[in-house]
Amino acid sequence: MTFCLNSTIIKPENNKEIKNAIILLHGYGGDGKDISTLSLNWKRYLPNTIFISPNGHETCPINPSGFQWFDLTKDDPKYILEESIKAEKKLKEFIEQIKNEFNLENDKICLSGFSQGSMMSINLGLTSDKEYCCVVGFSGKIIDKENLKSRKKISTDTLLIHGELDQVVPPNSMLEAKDFFIRNNIEVETHLIKDCDHHIPIEASSIALNYLLKRFNKL
Repeated sequence: MTFCLNSTIIKPENNKEIKNAIILLHGYGGDGKDISTLSLNWKRYLPNTIFISPNGHETCPINPSGFQWFDLTKDDPKYILEESIKAEKKLKEFIEQIKNEFNLENDKICLSGFSQGSMMSINLGLTSDKEYCCVVGFSGKIIDKENLKSRKKISTDTLLIHGELDQVVPPNSMLEAKDFFIRNNIEVETHLIKDCDHHIPIEASSIALNYLLKRFNKL
């Protein structure tokens, strides 16, 4: 099947049965192949998991070889929110295609992302029709708390990880997101990584893997 977003797909080895999926969303200017490298550390422990890493639906103007989920060239919160909701709709269409192709339901799918991809994962985890297995967000934030609260339908359990030295998305963004989740009765776990800037270190990848193992073992 051809999906509405070009994707890097890593299936279980030796034709093992696909029991669950992790959808990995890249950051601003990245691509699916880039963030799919997370699967290299995870797949041996998750032998029945398919890893799906789509490219953003728009080319990134500051990096024409990369992609974006929404434009950041305008310093306009209303514009950014509108563009992110467009991306949200495209990703919901994509996820439905994935579910149909691999016979999966939301509770068998983890949404994970880095930076802008984390922001999209958080939105999808709260505005979709059915709860996902979990959301794992690296170095992200909530795009618009009031808007998200007004559109919230579900409460997907969420793990947020952030570098304490992040100057692209400051670490207080994670604390603000944590406060939002707690106030809205959403299960959330957070980790602040010491001496880490805007990237995903091995420590963060390992924390995420342990969380994923717990979540998928509940299924």
